[in-house]
Amino acid sequence: MKTTKKELSYYRLRLETYLKDYHPHRLSDERFITARSDASAKAYEESFLSGASPDEADATALEVLFEGLHFSEHFFIEQILDNEFSDEVPAELTQKLSLLLLKNDTVKATIAKYSPDDKFDEKPEYSLLYTELTGVIQLVIENNSVLKSLKA
Repeated sequence: MKTTKKELSYYRLRLETYLKDYHPHRLSDERFITARSDASAKAYEESFLSGASPDEADATALEVLFEGLHFSEHFFIEQILDNEFSDEVPAELTQKLSLLLLKNDTVKATIAKYSPDDKFDEKPEYSLLYTELTGVIQLVIENNSVLKSLKA
């Protein structure tokens, strides 16, 4: 029983660390984190008991853990801010602004049009979303005085 608890803690920690960097808006979703961590630990156990090596079982568990999380809207927006708005947005405000923009209805609707998935960065739509979202972010920043509120 102790081994299972350690495995759960390991996968939970891995997921929370990843979410902190790439999906910080999901860190408060306790049900998601618990369900995904539990599923990963179970995948590890089943894979290992089926004859997989520990490394192979871990790879299987990590596939379960990170499924649907490879494309990060938060990180994508941070990249746009760093690449296209570095003169307007100080580096120390990039993460805060990204989180704020993720709550904006126009930004959410723009991203939703493309239905990004785990392999989205390999698709031609990736560049289209980048371009469109850059324009949307420009308008949101200009029309809502977002930067002024963050700097205050």
